[in-house]
Amino acid sequence: MSVKHYRDLVAWRKAMELVKQVYQLTVTWPKEEQYGLTSQVRRAAVSVPSNIAEGYGRRTSKEFIRFLNVAHGSLMEVETQLQIGYLLGFMPAAELDKLLDLTSETGKITFGLIQSAERRAQA
Repeated sequence: MSVKHYRDLVAWRKAMELVKQVYQLTVTWPKEEQYGLTSQVRRAAVSVPSNIAEGYGRRTSKEFIRFLNVAHGSLMEVETQLQIGYLLGFMPAAELDKLLDLTSETGKITFGLIQSAERRAQA
């Protein structure tokens, strides 16, 4: 498949699935966390596909790579915040594992996209 739009990127699609699952999970978190950890993990999750899309829209390899790296960093934030949610008893281990599998897969795809963009930029 040819990439004609950021929505064609597998990394963006996986990141959008992550956003959906994070929102579905955090609905069950304590109400007193609405403006704390819940808000933080949601913002970090939304940042992942948003930065992939924004970087793609910049239309230069250097900018695309920069935004992909920001997206990857946000993904690490999501992982950390989900682990904090688990430590605080907001979710069972099985739910954490499921989401960490998705963040791992999204991270691998995003990192592969970074490497591909770097190779294209050097060519």
